Amino acid sequence: MMKLILYIGVISIIISGIFIGAWTDDQRQRDNFQTETETDKIFKTQIGLISGLIGIISLGVAGLIYFLQIHF
Repeated sequence: MMKLILYIGVISIIISGIFIGAWTDDQRQRDNFQTETETDKIFKTQIGLISGLIGIISLGVAGLIYFLQIHF
């Protein structure tokens, strides 16, 4: 169960980074900024934030499960 939640968290963080553009170089980021419409920017930001929150929550839950398994 913990492994599944951990995998969900890691995949969600990766998806968030892709949609927000965290792993692009400077030139690619400038190209994306000038070619995207405002609705595309809003959509990508919302998907990135939602998947990032899911990832952070999932990683927190996986850490809590791990902590409880060790101490109890």
